[in-house]
Amino acid sequence: MGGFIPLGDVSRRHRRSSFVTLLLIAANAVVFFEELTGGDRFLMHWAAIPMFITHGRHTITLLTAMFLHAGWLHIIGNMVYLWAFGPEMEDAMGSPSFLLFYLLGGLVAMMAQVAATPFSRIPVIGASGAIAAVMGAFIVTFPRDRIRTVLFLLIFIRVTYIPAVFVIGFWFLLQIFNLGAVTSRHSGGVAYLAHVAGFVFGLASARLFVKKDPPMPAYWN
Repeated sequence: MGGFIPLGDVSRRHRRSSFVTLLLIAANAVVFFEELTGGDRFLMHWAAIPMFITHGRHTITLLTAMFLHAGWLHIIGNMVYLWAFGPEMEDAMGSPSFLLFYLLGGLVAMMAQVAATPFSRIPVIGASGAIAAVMGAFIVTFPRDRIRTVLFLLIFIRVTYIPAVFVIGFWFLLQIFNLGAVTSRHSGGVAYLAHVAGFVFGLASARLFVKKDPPMPAYWN
């Protein structure tokens, strides 16, 4: 069993604080702990259920579902990816624009998943679509930046530096591959279509949000 975990961009120094990124991580954490205490009733109340959405009910859940997660691994994985790529994009866009971009990316991702399964009663949850949008914007804005990455294969672990275009590009190919593998399934699981839709939104809209003077590269070792 192998894989990788991105830890962050080592090619740039931030000119601005990562306030919104930290705020989003905190909001996800707070809501997750509410889930732990509220149980399934809390989750089903705030999750996006496609059948309800397509009938014009509970449309606010397209937003609230972005802050729900299925378990510890789900939220930890998402927050690691958000911290790896969010600060640079917040720096490049400015905090208000980054927050708007993040929420729009998440909404596009949620709506894509709902559109694909309009009569499903299976809840759609998670920040992955919004984070995928951040990654799509990152690969457009900083494709050559070096990402500190943990590579692991069985018991072998190594920390190395990999260009963003390879880290994010490989991640996206995995989403495409898995999307093809699960398109005929309706029993729940990972919403790969939401990942793909969020990523494509990030690719297409990054230039609209990034300021003309993105942060300059810094020396790294």
